Amino acid sequence: MADKQISLPAKLINGGIAGLIGVTCVFPIDLAKTRLQNQQNGSRLYTSMSDCLIKTIRSEGYFGMYRGAAVNLTLVTPEKAIKLAANDFFRHHLSKDGKLTLIKEMMAGCGAGTCQVIVTTPMEMLKIQLQDAGRIAAQRKLMPETVAAGTVEAKPQTAIQLTRELLREKGIAGLYKGLGATLLRDVPFSIIYFPLFANLNNLGKRGVDGPAPFYVSFISGCLAGSTAAVAVNPVDVIKTRLQSLNRGSTEDTYSGVTDCIRKILRNEGPSAFLKGAYCRALVIAPLFGIAQVIYFLGVGEFILSFLPKKDN
Repeated sequence: MADKQISLPAKLINGGIAGLIGVTCVFPIDLAKTRLQNQQNGSRLYTSMSDCLIKTIRSEGYFGMYRGAAVNLTLVTPEKAIKLAANDFFRHHLSKDGKLTLIKEMMAGCGAGTCQVIVTTPMEMLKIQLQDAGRIAAQRKLMPETVAAGTVEAKPQTAIQLTRELLREKGIAGLYKGLGATLLRDVPFSIIYFPLFANLNNLGKRGVDGPAPFYVSFISGCLAGSTAAVAVNPVDVIKTRLQSLNRGSTEDTYSGVTDCIRKILRNEGPSAFLKGAYCRALVIAPLFGIAQVIYFLGVGEFILSFLPKKDN
């Protein structure tokens, strides 16, 4: 059987649409995950995901749950598009010389995870500052002992203002703070996710060459996504801590990945690395379930079919 020709523009459109729909649905849970991961012993404002969301609505209103959503919705299109299209690209080329083995599937996932950090790192950097701003503000009101004496309350910033400030003070490197931790999270995630999804999806295929029903793709995406999300959650905690610029006076600061690991283990114990794990699983499961349904339904191919075709 001949290899299926990959339409890169279609895959990019599929990834973009999937990212927009998925993020819109699960962003409040992602906000709760960020705030839970960032709070340290002595400054615990939230006890659970539901407690975080309730307190956020009370103090910031309904739209407070969507702090940083504009950044995510803007950058998730290229981020998801690059991730899904890159995996497809690598799988396509690695399968040319024969059967696509598990090792080759993992190599394709590794390539996809490496490519996506170009967009993921600055997106996460900006999103985390905006998401966590509400936690810092709430700490000032409800836990004033965590704020250093004489500290002036910072004005809320937009994503554009944050970008300008980071570029002015630290250059492009400011937007890529936590790049190493992002790589340590996204590469293993993709190595786990893509082979697991492909093999789960294959179990539901209609015949040898037939496609899997959309609900099989959705369930496979959810199961693979949540599994990979929980597996790499410790690195996600480290990445979130490293990328957070504003902290309470009683909260630790970190100089790098190893320093962050050491201080978390010493001050909070191993269980701190699982903070927000169930939130992350709840975010990633539908996000990738929706992504795979859009991808396998071929929405991008459908849209491109309306464009005029060039005569050979």
